[in-house]
Amino acid sequence: MNCMKSAVKGSNSSSVHKPSKGGWNAAIFIIFVEMAERFAFYGLVGNLINFLTNVLKEPIVRAAQTVNIWGGVSLVFPLAGAFIADSYLGRFITIIISSIIYLLGTVLLTVSASPVISVQNRRLVFFIALYTLSMGEGGHKPCIQTFAADQFDESSPQEIMAKTSFFNWWFLGIVFGALSSAVGVTYVQDNIGWDIGFGIIAAAMAIAFGIFLIGIKRYKKQGPLGSPFTTAAQVVVAAVRKRRVDETRDGRGICYGDTANGSILGGPQFKTLARTEHFRYLDKAMIIDDIDASSNTRNPWRLCTLNQVEEMKLVFGLIPTWLAFLFLSVIEAQVGTFFTKQGSTMVRSIGPHFNIPPASLLAFPCLASIIVIPIYDKFFVPLMRKFTGKPTGITILQRIGIGLFISNLYILVAGLVEAKRVKLASEHNLLDDSEAILPIRVWWLLPQYILCGVSEAFAIVGFQQLFYEQMPESMRSIGAALYIGNFGVGSFISSGIISIVETTSKGKWLGNHLNRSRLDYFYYLLAGLGFLNLGLYVAVAKRYVYQKASENYNL
Repeated sequence: MNCMKSAVKGSNSSSVHKPSKGGWNAAIFIIFVEMAERFAFYGLVGNLINFLTNVLKEPIVRAAQTVNIWGGVSLVFPLAGAFIADSYLGRFITIIISSIIYLLGTVLLTVSASPVISVQNRRLVFFIALYTLSMGEGGHKPCIQTFAADQFDESSPQEIMAKTSFFNWWFLGIVFGALSSAVGVTYVQDNIGWDIGFGIIAAAMAIAFGIFLIGIKRYKKQGPLGSPFTTAAQVVVAAVRKRRVDETRDGRGICYGDTANGSILGGPQFKTLARTEHFRYLDKAMIIDDIDASSNTRNPWRLCTLNQVEEMKLVFGLIPTWLAFLFLSVIEAQVGTFFTKQGSTMVRSIGPHFNIPPASLLAFPCLASIIVIPIYDKFFVPLMRKFTGKPTGITILQRIGIGLFISNLYILVAGLVEAKRVKLASEHNLLDDSEAILPIRVWWLLPQYILCGVSEAFAIVGFQQLFYEQMPESMRSIGAALYIGNFGVGSFISSGIISIVETTSKGKWLGNHLNRSRLDYFYYLLAGLGFLNLGLYVAVAKRYVYQKASENYNL
């Protein structure tokens, strides 16, 4: 069998269109699409709870659950989109199709807010638009960042360093899109008209898609590589079938790879991975026994290559980290729901004629990230590099851990501010007035919003990078989908926690009347669970084994 030879160091260059010199020359066009998508997404989700409560007249708790469920669906759909991209269409074609679907969703959204249609039809068209956007999100999100990162040549040291900075600046572009939407679109929605605000979203998406198409000749495009799930299952099945085989007693060596089956997808091999000691039970899959040795061809359900096994180890190793990150997603789900409703009860005036829209407060996490990320990239990383010797200054997992810690702080601060808000409502006999604007300035919410932005600059950027760099190269769309899906699952968990708290507290903690509720108790509960989760994350991070340059990345 060919697989008894040394590992093949093939390439997939035959199936890839090479980009123009320098990954940034191509990536810059792709960034515009992501910025527009974030502009559209935050122009909707940032003010969605107000549209549901003020226009569609849903109760606050039900509206919060609606936002969480829709957000969860939108962020879980990318798993299907990633599968389609990697298995059938390729990332480039998937981005084209999903962008068209997303654009259609923004047009339907604009129609749903038109005053010429009835309330009943408005509700129907609005929810059709929401879930059309979810479908577009499903194909767009897992592919766009991965496609942009793929433009950098990993064989060039300069391009590798450029890619390291790319993740920071990519997130910064997302933040700019979200910031401009939070400041501009939400103001238009609240003060001019929802149809005009949604129309701006549709126009921005159309313009960005046009810019993306202008750069089409610069892109490195890779076709579909086949289903990752089938061949990943082969590793598990082969390991189970050979569970009683011992490498030294029964084996005739291990399968290093062959020209037909070099990687996890059974296609062209990207790189040869070193053998590792963790998840040793999967090593059974690559042991050559008597049956394998007597066969002229390799049965992929009995014998897998070293690369296939090591790639599966990478996937298995990321699962505990993914689970430990879930609770940050739960905390993040509160920012666009209860945080916004807090702000709507406070004094938001600037001068005699202008009130800040509550959803515009989402601009402050964006501003915090805009300040923190360049400082991190240009000053913190070079400084820490001198002490640690690591190219990234600190490890990816350490960066995520810092962000998780800060996320627990900002939800704790949110509880303290909410306690003050409710106390003022009591002191001024406004507990029973659900429409009252309390005598407390909205600026009291700034600490929690700013800490949220700092947390995102550490945790979310780190999580993106981890699931790009540490996934098998042939499964990077799946990796992006898992990163995105984490926030979707977190939204579902948040909705479940809200239901449990509402039931067990009999509406005393979370009710439709915010002044009579104890939202602060809910925030304290999340903070306590968050610190417990942080301890779990540290335990997981200490056991993690990196794919690349372990001497530079060990925690």
